[in-house]
Amino acid sequence: MPSALSRWDSPELRASIYQFTVYVPGGVASVFFGIWLSEHGIPGEQIGIINALPTLCLLLLNILVGRIADKADDWRTALIYISIASALAPLPLYFVSEFWGILTIWALTATSNGLVAPVIDAASVRMTRRNGTDFGVVRAWATVGYVFAAGGLGLLLNVMGSGAFVTLYIVTVLVRAALAFLLPRFRSPAPKVTLADVAPDALPPASRLRDSLKLWFVLPLLAFALVNSSNALIGSFAALLWHENGIPSYFLGPLLGVAAVGEAILMFAWRRFGGRVTARNMILAGALAGLLRFTIMAFNPPVEVLFFTQLLHAFSFGMGYFGVVHFIANWTNEANAAEAQGFANMLNMATAMVALILFGVLIEHFGSYAFFYSTVTSLLAIGCVFWSLKLRPPRALVA
Repeated sequence: MPSALSRWDSPELRASIYQFTVYVPGGVASVFFGIWLSEHGIPGEQIGIINALPTLCLLLLNILVGRIADKADDWRTALIYISIASALAPLPLYFVSEFWGILTIWALTATSNGLVAPVIDAASVRMTRRNGTDFGVVRAWATVGYVFAAGGLGLLLNVMGSGAFVTLYIVTVLVRAALAFLLPRFRSPAPKVTLADVAPDALPPASRLRDSLKLWFVLPLLAFALVNSSNALIGSFAALLWHENGIPSYFLGPLLGVAAVGEAILMFAWRRFGGRVTARNMILAGALAGLLRFTIMAFNPPVEVLFFTQLLHAFSFGMGYFGVVHFIANWTNEANAAEAQGFANMLNMATAMVALILFGVLIEHFGSYAFFYSTVTSLLAIGCVFWSLKLRPPRALVA
């Protein structure tokens, strides 16, 4: 089987270069944004609202954008336009300093940024399946980019302070917009057979998204969304909470970065063992890891323990995310790939919006104990996966 990065001009390599930039802006925001807001006098409840509004916008836009991307001549075209929009949106951040101005501009900024990931992932997984290459290796470079941003650029917080946030963020989205023009064409020249097609007991993939939305299909997507809502809390509140609890600022970037390191290791190694685990069991493993991770974090552990809980991100996000991507790819086809990924992302945005609003209030009253909210959502996620398995037991590895 050919290597994903076997040739310099391979479509996998060009997709990997772009993937490296996908989460760099988010990594910068994870370290800097909460502290930047706090230094502008924004309280926790309003920080929650500022982070939640883009999720509402994404909730409304994701399926529509996915549908438009699916109808374009190639997903590459959609990614170029989205990347340019996300590079222009944050420019007014230089000129706002109060709640309503920040709320409005950040909603545009984070929304346009959030539209990138579901389209590039849907395009990449289809391309690598068609070419017989490794989606895990391509997708892992997005995580490496996050490590670079949170763990590398995040160290600049200790040197330059949170005032560097806007400039750093804008530079990263401009670089991503430029690299979008290097993306390959992703479309298959002929109809593609998915793993679910070749399983003798499998259902044929639905040609329309609404045909796929059976309860057994939606429940695993909801399970991951519930766990992933707590990953959103880490990105929005963890650095601020740790900073207020006395964790030195030079630990903040590495703490966020080490989570992505674990995720990257899992993704690079995925080809060796991923085929032995069913998609829904991957999601279940992510929910169990989230239960352990966030329950420990609720007790405000010392920094050494925090590094351990952050490494669990490899499973609470990485394993669960792979489960969702493969679950969707197994039961949909190329005609609605980005739309289906957009639906999953819509669930992610809805649960994240609720989590961000509630957590902003909880953290003001309970501090780190607010993470017990994530304990509850992880338990609900576990229940969703078991319910799906009961409704449609897996008869093949792809299920």
